[in-house]
Amino acid sequence: MSQRRSVVLGTGGYLPERVLTNEDLARMVETSDEWIAARTGIRQRHIAAEDQLTSDLATRAAESALAAAGVEPSAIDLIILATTTPDRTFPATATAVQAKLGIAGGAAFDVQAVCSGFLFALATADSMLRTGLFDTALVLGAETFTRILDWSDRGTCVLFGDGAGGVVLQAQEDVQAGDRGILAHHIRTDGTKGDLLHVDGGVSSTGTIGHVRMQGNQVFRHAVTNISSAVEAVLGETGVGIEEVDWFVPHQANQRILDGVAKRLKLKESKVISTVAGHGNTSAASIPLALWTAVSDGRIKPGDLVLSEAMGGGFSWGATLLRL
Repeated sequence: MSQRRSVVLGTGGYLPERVLTNEDLARMVETSDEWIAARTGIRQRHIAAEDQLTSDLATRAAESALAAAGVEPSAIDLIILATTTPDRTFPATATAVQAKLGIAGGAAFDVQAVCSGFLFALATADSMLRTGLFDTALVLGAETFTRILDWSDRGTCVLFGDGAGGVVLQAQEDVQAGDRGILAHHIRTDGTKGDLLHVDGGVSSTGTIGHVRMQGNQVFRHAVTNISSAVEAVLGETGVGIEEVDWFVPHQANQRILDGVAKRLKLKESKVISTVAGHGNTSAASIPLALWTAVSDGRIKPGDLVLSEAMGGGFSWGATLLRL
């Protein structure tokens, strides 16, 4: 049976030039390369320049994705940007990207689901494309996350970095069941766990930006359980067996979480895309950055079945299955 389906035409990414290594961090806070690497798998992270905005990073990633897709900016009629670190309270940072790309029409808005944001944005864009509201979308995740870190808190400041990634998504008609495109999503939140991973500031609460606060052990415990359930949901909906998945592109939070989820799902280590060592946790940018990295180096090829998952503050979590 044919259907209208959202297809990924191209992937893109951007990482700021400045690199902050674990050794650099050890000169700023009581930690060491060995301590960070053993607990997180992270070796370095990228830091946005002082004059770089989240929209600047997102625009660079968008240009990269458009070039890979062979699509002109004028063809884009929808931009959804997942970010926790917007340029301003309003307007939406996606509208700044729209302006920087010279796109005059369509719609642009932000989605905020922290580390799960890209999957929430992807599900939103997919729904809008499938129903015919729009035809060609830029779905982006971009963060200047290091600007909400407390650099004296070694439990959080060692984890995060800055970056942006994204995809060009286009609705295609008369797609058959085995063809390319997004196959299923599963997204959920649980607001009762919000205090386990949050920022202690906000417009209506403190009038300040605030800093990231996290109860790491609690987050880890919930992450493996919630992520696994989301993955099982999308596999169950599509009837795809875990052995049929070509690549697992998870949120790059922590190598221990990646390993724990892969083990629980009985996924082969060789199928897991991990960029956490070089990028750190870039929140909403991490999945599209990992996808772009693996497409760029030739590991992920057109026609491959790709499974992604994430969990972030909120708690928010989800999974997406697509055929590239």
